[in-house]
Amino acid sequence: MGREVEDLLRGLAPQVLGALVRRYGHFATAEDATQEALLAAALQWPEQGLPDNPRGWLITVAARRLTDLLRSEQARQQREDAVSRWTLPDQWLAPAADRAAADSDDTLILLFMCCHSSLSPAAQIALTLRAVGGLTTAEIARAFLVPESTMTRRITRAKHRIKDSGLPFGLPSGEDRAERLAAVLHVLYLIFNEGYASTSGPALQRTELTTEAIRLTRLVNRLLPDDAEVAGLLSLMLLTDARRPARTGPDGSLIPMAEQDRTRWNTSYITEGIALITNALPRGPTGPYQLQAAIAALHDEAPTTEETDWPQIKALYELLMRLSDNPVVTLNHTVAAAMVDGPAAGLALLAELEKDARIAEDHRLHAVRAHLLERSGEHRAARAAYEAAARRTSSLQQQRYLHAKAAALTTRAAEDAS
Repeated sequence: MGREVEDLLRGLAPQVLGALVRRYGHFATAEDATQEALLAAALQWPEQGLPDNPRGWLITVAARRLTDLLRSEQARQQREDAVSRWTLPDQWLAPAADRAAADSDDTLILLFMCCHSSLSPAAQIALTLRAVGGLTTAEIARAFLVPESTMTRRITRAKHRIKDSGLPFGLPSGEDRAERLAAVLHVLYLIFNEGYASTSGPALQRTELTTEAIRLTRLVNRLLPDDAEVAGLLSLMLLTDARRPARTGPDGSLIPMAEQDRTRWNTSYITEGIALITNALPRGPTGPYQLQAAIAALHDEAPTTEETDWPQIKALYELLMRLSDNPVVTLNHTVAAAMVDGPAAGLALLAELEKDARIAEDHRLHAVRAHLLERSGEHRAARAAYEAAARRTSSLQQQRYLHAKAAALTTRAAEDAS
């Protein structure tokens, strides 16, 4: 399947699922029907060409398949109560799903539906990543650091809970919307992160995920234009994604920020991101996404790594640590502290962070240690730390970069020993 068709199907998938759920309900069955329609498109479109209305084509095929599945289930169960709960297409008063307005997009409604309060926070995030973000169950399991079988059960239970809740398909309002917003933003944040730094596979980044995360966050921002944290998250995504063109070499290899050609950064994203965070911060209260966006803005505004305002970044991370008990935030603060106070100070902070079991075996901690040891001139220890980091990541490009750093230190370590 061509990349163009693949990208199109990924973007249309949540819209098709949303249209079916709005029309017929039955979340799990609607997802099955949507997947079958996507498979049919993947097989037919590359050979027959794109239909005039790809979204309408998918909804039509999926709606027909959903009807077949519901009829089959009715016949199998042969229970009057089940039959009475299922309303077939010719009995609906609302317009058919495949006759919905051409510009109708139910993705945002689906997004809030997946984050309903009847689900646990973990289930909200997992279901949204699966239904709206398009991540595989394996990718979601890695994000939650749980076995894939555990995540499969979690998503299945969430689908059944949505089905049994009788939740109406529509945008929430008032307190209910505010309640679900935190989960929605966290989901979008996770989707973006998986796209920007893929946890596994040959590619460092998956632009289809970052693009979708930004698109969905723009939708939420349009819905809630006065919410400073929504604006902060959109700003963070834009300022981070602005560096994407310079993050990889021609062969897809990782290029760290300090070595990137900053002229290749997306200046339109930087301009938009800085404007968003500049307008959001005075509105308050200041939340974690706004603080992260402010840090990203300082990075993007700096001509070089050396000219970056590291003291301000360190101070912002200290504020962020007060809001969030997240070891990755503490690790980033360690890096900033090392840039301000020297590698020895960073290594001392890192020694404390290593006691946190949540990050002790994370490749990022070992990579930071390796970098600080290298800056300290401890080349043999740095090489061992780079190798330890490489063993702990499933991203092939990250492994490649870390092994290259370790190899470059081999000669220097030998010179130190002589």
